[in-house]
Amino acid sequence: METIEKRIERLEYYQKLMLELVDLESWPLHHLVMKRKLSEEEVEELFYLCEELTVEYKNQKAEGFVGFTPLLQDFIGRLNEKLSPLETIEALHKEQLYQPLMLILKHTIIEQHSKSS
Repeated sequence: METIEKRIERLEYYQKLMLELVDLESWPLHHLVMKRKLSEEEVEELFYLCEELTVEYKNQKAEGFVGFTPLLQDFIGRLNEKLSPLETIEALHKEQLYQPLMLILKHTIIEQHSKSS
């Protein structure tokens, strides 16, 4: 009988092989989730965060806000520590998830970077 440890090792090996099969250009978020070993719950938390910040972004935009640094800071502060903010934003954007939010967050990062240079 196969031990649990051996089964887990085999499953981890299969996951590693599948990760190589994921098309990074078409599925960057899926690739990132597997690469960073996120649980289903952690991915759901990411989506919840994006939903919540999308509502906040729409509210701020309706109120005439033009700067979204606090929104970016909220995203970074609440993002799972396994994830890099920019890498996550780019992956979500490439998979066309939360497009308006990801565009403004990416723009805000670029804007902050250009100010500090």
